[in-house]
Amino acid sequence: MDERSLHIVIVGHVDHGKSTLVGRLFHDTGSLPAEKMNEIRRACEELGKPFEFAYIMDNFEEERKKGITIDIAHTFFATPKRRYVIIDAPGHKEFLKNMVSGTSQAEAALLLVDISQGIQEQTLRHCFVLSLLGVRQIAVIVNKMDLVGYSKERFDAVSRDAIAALARFNLAPAYIIPISASAGENVAAKSPISSWYEGPTVLEALDSFEPLKVEEKGLRFPVQDVYEVSGKSVPVGRVEAGRLKPGQEVVVYPGKTKTRITCVMKFMEEGMTEAGTGECVGITAEAALKRGDILADTEPAFITSSVRANIFWMVDQDYRLGLPMVFKCATQEAIGRIDKIYKRFDPATEKTEDDLTVIKPAEVAEVEITLDGMVAIDSFSEIPELGRFVLEHAGTPVAGGIII
Repeated sequence: MDERSLHIVIVGHVDHGKSTLVGRLFHDTGSLPAEKMNEIRRACEELGKPFEFAYIMDNFEEERKKGITIDIAHTFFATPKRRYVIIDAPGHKEFLKNMVSGTSQAEAALLLVDISQGIQEQTLRHCFVLSLLGVRQIAVIVNKMDLVGYSKERFDAVSRDAIAALARFNLAPAYIIPISASAGENVAAKSPISSWYEGPTVLEALDSFEPLKVEEKGLRFPVQDVYEVSGKSVPVGRVEAGRLKPGQEVVVYPGKTKTRITCVMKFMEEGMTEAGTGECVGITAEAALKRGDILADTEPAFITSSVRANIFWMVDQDYRLGLPMVFKCATQEAIGRIDKIYKRFDPATEKTEDDLTVIKPAEVAEVEITLDGMVAIDSFSEIPELGRFVLEHAGTPVAGGIII
């Protein structure tokens, strides 16, 4: 099994069967303890209700509210290939706050559509959210096929609508899969009923998606601080992408000066020959370095003083154009201000407004930020730590953002 987990998000209009699908995924992958299944079955019997897979998620939700056992924000299942983390939250507001502020990152998505209802207005909002977050690996799951007798004609019609809906936001589905979550058709096992469908099951589609392999990308080493050790200057930081080796030639951004790494060191480790992604290390280099320098062996996506991004406004006061703030990305800092608001999205009401001058509390906005200095940044979907940032005002974080 791959040691890396794939983070996925499952979105869909209310009552389109999300809880049933998640419950079925847990059950069919053997990821739910037998005692938990028995507990839910007993609860259903006591209530005089037939067992439904949605009750698995209902049970988790109740536990989340009580603060015990399972946090619905991070639920897990596994296939023989790898583990999966379902990124979830009670509503768009919490989900977007987690994603934009850097708590988590969805690498793939399942977009659930009820065959009997088709594409709804909320489905379009979900497409917008996936686009906003830079999610590109998407499978459309057409649920409740049993209600229409597994009609290929109905499936084809909804498929066309789903492709058109995603295309509005420059997205395209990798797969469109007909399922019945309640019956388990095409979830973990192929359905003999929909014999006209030759594509993958939901689990096969998920297993085909690729995790973001940051360690295989170019080096990104933001200098956190510089210490004096035995008379030597030792910059320290965390390898956010790629690998760092003694003798390696790197470029220091945003100034684009070149230097060579002469030593990589770690507390209680001797003779390090390499530091991989996620390791916190000290280095020595031929050139003097300072906090905020970004060491790289491939050029970042942008060396710029203007950043286009999606931000989540986290405080109770409105933001008005021109208010100065501190932009913080990795260890870089620069004074900046929002000069243009292209659109804003209210997760609570799911309303979008264009070209405004104010961002209200808990809204997501697509903005242009002008900085007083140059920064080295990447897109969030490529190298997350160089693609997300925080905005501070008067020493307080006011917004989290992702670079698009």
